[in-house]
Amino acid sequence: MVSGFFGVVAELLLPGIAVLSRDWPVLQAVATLPLVLLLSYWCCPSVFPESPRWLLATVQIPQAKRSLQEFSKRNGVFLQDDLYPEGKIWTSPISKPCQPRYHTALELRRTRVIWKNCLILGFTLFIGTGIQYCFTKNLHTFSNKFYFSYFLRVVTGALACIFLCLSINHFGRRGMLLLSAIITGLSSLLLLALTPYLQGGLVLVLSVVGLLFSQALAMLSAFFTCEVMPTVVRGGCLGLVLALGCVGRAASSLMELQNNGGYFLHHVVFASFAVLSVLCIMLLPESKRKPLPDSMKDGENQRRPPLFLSQPTRDSLPLLHTRAPLSEYNPDNYSRLVSATRKMLTKDSLPYRIAVPAHPPLLSNNETQEPETLKDVS
Repeated sequence: MVSGFFGVVAELLLPGIAVLSRDWPVLQAVATLPLVLLLSYWCCPSVFPESPRWLLATVQIPQAKRSLQEFSKRNGVFLQDDLYPEGKIWTSPISKPCQPRYHTALELRRTRVIWKNCLILGFTLFIGTGIQYCFTKNLHTFSNKFYFSYFLRVVTGALACIFLCLSINHFGRRGMLLLSAIITGLSSLLLLALTPYLQGGLVLVLSVVGLLFSQALAMLSAFFTCEVMPTVVRGGCLGLVLALGCVGRAASSLMELQNNGGYFLHHVVFASFAVLSVLCIMLLPESKRKPLPDSMKDGENQRRPPLFLSQPTRDSLPLLHTRAPLSEYNPDNYSRLVSATRKMLTKDSLPYRIAVPAHPPLLSNNETQEPETLKDVS
């Protein structure tokens, strides 16, 4: 979400930079300078350190140790060697060191769940970026100026980012993604079918609402990808999803280059895709209140929870409903046992004989005990 805010701020500053650099060489220098600085900082590991989580997931223990020590020094927490001696925590009991295990996005073809989640999220990001042209096209009827539609799109992007920050932690990622897809598809279908019959104000409202939730759909798709994909392939999967989003943006640019030729077909296709994405999103797992998956096995074990959660721990239930074990105490059997025992004790004639002594024995220390006489009691 922080990257979304930075993107919105950059889009707000972009027209001002374009006005300041009217000449093409100046604009080219201004556009190239940040890229050069980014590449220089990227080559410097102290500015962009490697993720310790990825290092641990790929069994790069020495590099993870150095990265964590660097983080601790920057935070002012110095770990002493007597508290953390060499080889006590970072080495396994096996004498042979483990080799690093690297993974690529091509390994998704051997999975059953991860590739499906990646495809669905890439599909939703493609729809969220491609369908925005269907809403901005209607804004040109209210103002022919370029800055009106541009700044309105940027403002709705900022509102979408704030909306997601306030809602996804309470309602969940999958629920808000589904809501964004539903409202985006509904707005697109209403504009597609009823634009000639609606008033100008209602068309503007539907366009702004659709633009707002389409940007929320695109932002949340990228954010959801970072949480659902395993750590070992998170970078590659995020790159694939963002590439599909760039294809959606390119579709809007192609429509501008063709002077809106084929706009109706473009609108029909993306409106149909938005309706189809509603069914696909329901197959996604929920990443709220769950740890990030690290290995491919963790990503394969993700399951689809219920859509509406009534309790905070509802999503931790097993997939199949199991009945509670029956208690050993049965009140019916216990009542039968009590009644049978009571009848047996209240009977006058017993079916057995009890032998009791006729006289109490007289015992002394110097005398031996006399033989007892038994009396039969019926």
